[in-house]
Amino acid sequence: MSLGKASRSLVAPVLGVLRPSTLSRSFAAAAEARAVLENELDSIRAAGTWKAERIITSKQGPQITVDCSRGSILNFCANNYLGLSSHPEVVQAGIDALKSYGAGLSSVRFICGTQDLHKNLEQKLAEFHEREDCILYASCFDANAGLFEVLLGPDDAVLSDELNHASIIDGIRLCKAKRMRYKHMDLSDLEVQLKEAQSSRMRLVVTDGVFSMDGDVAPLRGICDLAEQYGAMVFIDECHATGFLGARGRGTDELLGVMDRVDIVNSTLGKALGGAAGGYTVGPKPLIDLLRQRSRPYLFSNSLPPPVVGCATRAVELLLDSNEIAQSMTAKTMRFRNSMTQAGFTIAGSAHPICPVMLGDARLASLMSDDMLKHGIYVIGFSFPVVPKGKARIRVQISAAHTNDDIDRCVDAFIQTGQKHGVLS
Repeated sequence: MSLGKASRSLVAPVLGVLRPSTLSRSFAAAAEARAVLENELDSIRAAGTWKAERIITSKQGPQITVDCSRGSILNFCANNYLGLSSHPEVVQAGIDALKSYGAGLSSVRFICGTQDLHKNLEQKLAEFHEREDCILYASCFDANAGLFEVLLGPDDAVLSDELNHASIIDGIRLCKAKRMRYKHMDLSDLEVQLKEAQSSRMRLVVTDGVFSMDGDVAPLRGICDLAEQYGAMVFIDECHATGFLGARGRGTDELLGVMDRVDIVNSTLGKALGGAAGGYTVGPKPLIDLLRQRSRPYLFSNSLPPPVVGCATRAVELLLDSNEIAQSMTAKTMRFRNSMTQAGFTIAGSAHPICPVMLGDARLASLMSDDMLKHGIYVIGFSFPVVPKGKARIRVQISAAHTNDDIDRCVDAFIQTGQKHGVLS
């Protein structure tokens, strides 16, 4: 029997069972659902919050090519803080791992997905953060999704900054602990809620180390003081700090002198540490052991591919060997911030490579980012629901791979575009 005849013989009985009236209702339901979806998409376009995806046709770096422009353009919106995404040694480490260990494991860690590569990277990350142990995930979103449900039960309380990353919010939703939210970086409000949570078995204060939309740094010293006073643990998400904040690039806890007072750190391999993919948790060994037994994203997700692990391992090794790259960030960051402020722009945050150019209007942010591309600068407008309504911005991110000339070109383009759209007089 031919494939065509076989297919018809299988399909015919099914169609015979479905009456014409049933089919028509099914098609009508699908058409109605499609109309609902199209209306929702139209409302996003009308609000000026449509997020178009530009297509990059080169490797990630300070200069890239995209399909809608001629020649190379300057990239100022990647999380490639240290310029390691295309660093020759990082790339070569990925190639070597691909040749030696293959493209992937086709399995999860506890079945047949753990290689010596994974254990080596976990050991180096624990060393880097000066913690007892480390567990790898497919992403930091997964690390945040897998932590709270395992650590906290109905007798516990979790106190979360109201502007924490979406992955933290989603992870907390999965746990059965009492969920409490304190005002953004407000230590007084945190103290009130810690007092309220004293009857709980365990209390966990949860905060981003650096808040990615604003570039502001959590007041970790005050948080740690309150945690110690009220018997709580402290968790930080360091995705926008690991590798470049602090004297040795260890992160926000090193920057603020509280490395020995923060209990749990989640971070990513997908930004400063090579820029590929992957996330991790570092902390006490009993916690890491428990996560290996019960954390659902770890147990039910394929292992990180060997090339990704190879790249990330070399990136961490470079930072363990020298803090030179991390130290180069401060001067470049302040060059951009000071020049933009002097030009008349409002830049949120302080002293962080995330430099949000505040514009307010979503459509204005979108139009200005499009015009910046015409000047050879790749930036993206951020609007609701990524940021609150009325707080649209263009988020600029400085990389160690940018030169001073790159930064000055970006500022000049902002000035010209700002004048065109009436942001600057």
